[in-house]
Amino acid sequence: MSEAGGGRGCGSPIPQRAPWSLVAATAVLCLVSVTSVWTAGAAPMSKEEKQKLGNQVLEMFDHAYGNYMEHAYPADELMPLTCRGRVRGQEPSRGDVDDALGKFSLTLIDSLDTLVVLNKTKEFEDAVRKVLKDVNLDNDVVVSVFETNIRVLGGLLGGHSLAIMLKEKGEYMQWYNDELLQMAKQLGYKLLPAFNTTSGLPYPRINLKFGIQKPEARTGTETDTCTACAGTLILEFAALSRFTGATIFEEYARKALDFLWEKRQRSSNLVGVTINIHTGDWVRKDSGVGAGIDSYYEYLLKAYVLLGDDSFLERFNTHYDAIMRYISQPPLLLDVHIHKPMLNARTWMDALLAFFPGLQVLKGDIRPAIETHEMLYQVIKKHNFLPEAFTTDFRVHWAQHPLRPEFAESTYFLYKATGDPYYLEVGKTLIENLNKYARVPCGFAAMKDVRTGSHEDRMDSFFLAEMFKYLYLLFADKEDIIFDIEDYIFTTEAHLLPLWLSTTNQSVYKKNTTSEYTELDDSNFDWTCPNTQILFPNDPSYAQSIREPLKNVVDKSCPRGIIRVEESFRSGAKPPLRARDFMATNPEHLEILKKMGVSLIHLKDGRVQLVQHAIQAASSIDAEDGLRFMQEMIELSSQQQKEQQLPPRAVQIVSHPFFGRVVLTAGPAQFGLDLSKHKETRGFVASSKPYNGCSELTNPEAVVGKIALIQRGQCMFAEKARNIQNAGAIGGIVIDDNEGSSSDTAPLFQMAGDGKDTDDIKIPMLFLFSKEGSIILDAIREYEEVEVLLSDKAKDRDPEENEEQPSPENDSQNQSAEQITSSFQDFDLVDQESPEESSPNSSPESSESLSPAEMDSATSISPSKQNSDPTENHETASPNGECTDLDNQRQQQSETEEDSSPNVSWGKKAQPIDSILADWNEDIEAFEMMEKDEL
Repeated sequence: MSEAGGGRGCGSPIPQRAPWSLVAATAVLCLVSVTSVWTAGAAPMSKEEKQKLGNQVLEMFDHAYGNYMEHAYPADELMPLTCRGRVRGQEPSRGDVDDALGKFSLTLIDSLDTLVVLNKTKEFEDAVRKVLKDVNLDNDVVVSVFETNIRVLGGLLGGHSLAIMLKEKGEYMQWYNDELLQMAKQLGYKLLPAFNTTSGLPYPRINLKFGIQKPEARTGTETDTCTACAGTLILEFAALSRFTGATIFEEYARKALDFLWEKRQRSSNLVGVTINIHTGDWVRKDSGVGAGIDSYYEYLLKAYVLLGDDSFLERFNTHYDAIMRYISQPPLLLDVHIHKPMLNARTWMDALLAFFPGLQVLKGDIRPAIETHEMLYQVIKKHNFLPEAFTTDFRVHWAQHPLRPEFAESTYFLYKATGDPYYLEVGKTLIENLNKYARVPCGFAAMKDVRTGSHEDRMDSFFLAEMFKYLYLLFADKEDIIFDIEDYIFTTEAHLLPLWLSTTNQSVYKKNTTSEYTELDDSNFDWTCPNTQILFPNDPSYAQSIREPLKNVVDKSCPRGIIRVEESFRSGAKPPLRARDFMATNPEHLEILKKMGVSLIHLKDGRVQLVQHAIQAASSIDAEDGLRFMQEMIELSSQQQKEQQLPPRAVQIVSHPFFGRVVLTAGPAQFGLDLSKHKETRGFVASSKPYNGCSELTNPEAVVGKIALIQRGQCMFAEKARNIQNAGAIGGIVIDDNEGSSSDTAPLFQMAGDGKDTDDIKIPMLFLFSKEGSIILDAIREYEEVEVLLSDKAKDRDPEENEEQPSPENDSQNQSAEQITSSFQDFDLVDQESPEESSPNSSPESSESLSPAEMDSATSISPSKQNSDPTENHETASPNGECTDLDNQRQQQSETEEDSSPNVSWGKKAQPIDSILADWNEDIEAFEMMEKDEL
């Protein structure tokens, strides 16, 4: 996100077709006159407290940056749990995530301009010297074109921008002679072969040394790329052209943007998530403002700011109108199908959309920005961080949090636009949560699971490039920054490019005359700086009045899903039937299914199958309702299947010098003490002898009253547990014997029993992969006595705040779709999970082949199953409107109907969901054509 500058005052109109509230002059200078009226909504924060928080951000940056330089440099990133650098090829592959690593000291380059913003000019000068001395851009490694552009090329250009600024000031960087710019130019030429396609869209990956086409390149066979990957190049490439005079970079980036614009869906003006780089066909036809598309929209608006080309603004406004028409369902932003924009493509949102309120501030559309930001903040207050994805009723969908900065970015821009001290308090919460839950002795660790508080051994470079920059600017006064931030625009990686580039080395670029812009409502797109009295009513409680209805949207509301826009047109009609409300014994529900074209088929084996034929629906609207019902039933059935798995547990090191700051993801056991129902177990750890724990322990005095460490293999898990329990251990941790295994790259699994009665096992048992287990073993070697906490989730570092919130009482029960089993012995949906709904870091579920020597009984849990949350209160709505706790419903029902629990069969898995949805959409379109013919 960016705050642009331009120096135009509020009284003068911006020259032809300039967007309102756009440049820093508009986003900040124009709004400065209203800053004073917002203080009534929240208590003003004193200058002293702001300064204290700003200093705290500086200390946090020093902790992260210092540990990277001490323990990781020249590696690309720091691994904060093991205090070493992440070098590609030396660590287990994490899939696409590793494509950002190119053996070019990524974190150092990404942090360059952050050092200047934080007034660390001496450290900046030292860092530039290190980059020039040590960084090699000619490595034989395949990298992401998108990530390399925004992080490395952007980092070099941002560093160059501030290096020449400091040189002009006359104190620092007097020796500098555009060396960073020359490196940026070298890298730019290395990226250009990626654009060698008929469409002009770049390949998603390139080999830094060998390019695309050579056999040694090991890339160039890809056919698809994401919209953001191809559409987030113009700022860096145009800046490189303007700085150097080499126009080729800007030309290539413009061509890619032009092609994406031409391929938009003309009736909805939306773009899909992934596109074929050769044919231009949309591969994934869902559309939103989150992952895969996000920065494409951002760069259209910012390209207008930096380059002054009206066509970029016209395109952005066209897309923005479509976003607000179809995707925005305040306070939610839900993906839709580009061909059927009234139809939701999913029932969850990803964390990357948190940037969008900041972009709306830049656009000047403040109300929806406040609404969405407040909804996201409520999710953060519930989980401490924003989960990587969460559902429309605010349950965790993907539980990871890699310390993303987008929410902090939007918080900063909303504060700049409104001056409301409420956003300073939001920033304070972010600082406290980072220090309390993510800070470890060697930096800041990403959250493996926001529900348990477990950590992942990663600290991405964007954490230093963006998070600390936005947090420091949030609390800084103008005099705290050594240059005028309003003279620069932020890239999507928060790198700073000077606005004077708009008038430097300009080339004549032909406007895309083949495109026709949609006729828009002019009232929504004024072209002059807004009248602040109209944009912001002179009411101190304005922002607070927008936020207030959303205060309880996450915790206390009874969400029943989103009623789509077309449903509001049915005067007096009942809302459509939702899958979770469906009761097979209700004749009215069966009649509604028939109206929607959904049939119940009773199979010979006793199962009941749901089938929809859109052409049999009463109308096209009913057909779409039926499609939505089937999608919801598929997701609900999948969720039920996931909930049969136990959630991950946590091993927290609480002794000196860790003090609870290191949390390891642990696999649960299907036997022994259930940590979700009983108090956590705390104790010192000791290794058992024999280490495999497969016979009576020879060192019972060492493990009595302690938590025993045992190695996996050679006997059943339950046998190990009995042996250490007989020796007096109060708990057990089984460590994987497969060296190098890690929860970062392998599916976690539960330890199963031995097929016998395991009620005699009373102690808790947890499983750690080799990498996580090594952290405990290394701690024992260094500190001898190591104390850990075994729990269902990490406990607060501050004991005073470690209070469990009571669960809501159940006042009523409702027979929902989860209770269909009174009528359905088995519910069958012939489908499989769609690719886009699997966890980003998920790997295929693997079944181990155990040799006779290794008879551990294990149940594999894929990451996507980890992320389902059976321990949460899943709420639905009863007929009287009260919230009902489905967990307790299931527990009560299971006590009386143990044999009637749902057995959801995915049976044949013959047809992927994309194919099924495509067939349904074709049926709906055919039905609409029939309706027109009849008319």
